Amino acid sequence: MKIWAKSIILCVLLVTGCSQTMQKVKITMFKQDLELLEKYTDVLVLSDESGSAQVAVVPAYQGRVMTSTADGPEGLSFGWVNRELIASGKIQPHINVYGGEDRFWMGPEGGQFAIFFPKDAPFDLEHWQTPALIDTEPFELVSKSRDRATFRRLANLTNQSGTQFNIQIDRTVRLLSTKEAEKALGIDLPQSVKMVVYESDNKLTNKGNKRWRKRTGLLSIWILGMFNPSPETTVVIPFKPGPEDKLGPRVNDAYFGKVPADRLIVKDDVLFFSGDGKYRSKIGLSPQRAKPVLGSFDATNNVLTLVQYNKPRDATDYVNSMWELQEEPFAGDVVNSYNDGPAEPGKKPLGPFYELETSSPAASLKPSESISHIHRTFHFQGSEKDLDTIARATLDMGLEDIKNAFER
Repeated sequence: MKIWAKSIILCVLLVTGCSQTMQKVKITMFKQDLELLEKYTDVLVLSDESGSAQVAVVPAYQGRVMTSTADGPEGLSFGWVNRELIASGKIQPHINVYGGEDRFWMGPEGGQFAIFFPKDAPFDLEHWQTPALIDTEPFELVSKSRDRATFRRLANLTNQSGTQFNIQIDRTVRLLSTKEAEKALGIDLPQSVKMVVYESDNKLTNKGNKRWRKRTGLLSIWILGMFNPSPETTVVIPFKPGPEDKLGPRVNDAYFGKVPADRLIVKDDVLFFSGDGKYRSKIGLSPQRAKPVLGSFDATNNVLTLVQYNKPRDATDYVNSMWELQEEPFAGDVVNSYNDGPAEPGKKPLGPFYELETSSPAASLKPSESISHIHRTFHFQGSEKDLDTIARATLDMGLEDIKNAFER
């Protein structure tokens, strides 16, 4: 069949058979999100020499990467941006979900050492409060060049047990060149693929005069990436295989109730999780299971996203963010993925969006000691052949297996 004939058939199918699905997928260009952000706050735009790869960073939102593009201003905007909240100029209770595909957070969220709950407060939504430090307060811009920006923040935090932390946060966001991206992944990238690759290097320092100890609680660096969902977005997380009596459960899916089987498929060494933004759910992997890479494939927009992070080989203590008094407060997850959706039937979702998240080990630091956590994001656009090559080399999984993981 000739190419033009195939195109006509495809257009007919899209209009007649798939119109309902397509209407739910809103395509936003990078320049549209950038124009909105610039209307309400200061924005730093980092770019490569060609201007194709661009990243929008907002100092007022803790040096957050709000969104990025691999194809210049007219290209697809990869990060989810809460346009309604930003335009309102209003501060919300509990949390201000501005969006952003690399935002600095800290843990633990729940438990007796939580920093999201006041001392002796019950673990419920009424008492849950995101610290202003990582919600509404800005980071200081220390320096900026064409392809990087560095931020700093000094602050105090108190956990639910009453322990006080004097901290310094240093955060650098920078674009990576193609050679640096290839080195980071250990592969050769197809020349025809479009990409934007950047990392945040996040350092947490104990600025107090006492050592942080497990018995009174520890902190961790927690980076969350919020991305635009689609009906055909699938999160892919490879993990270490092995018996549960030695490595523990393959996945933690108890955050918001057990994830239905049609939204989470767990195999021997990989899991598939729906990123369609239609059902509120969350999963996590332990340090015994997690590998230093995870990703997603958006078959609607033909975008392969990878997240890579530094995972210390011998680290076993990760803060536990479950909303409960915990028997094991340092048996938390290293990697998480969240899919947004209504918290209750008939309610509006926060986004919708889906998230890819990574955490540092629990920081047992002496005065003036630091811990660093690097979170690296890759977005690739290109032919399915090119994207398949990248997916197989990094996720050990081909695109067809990812696309067919769920029957949609």
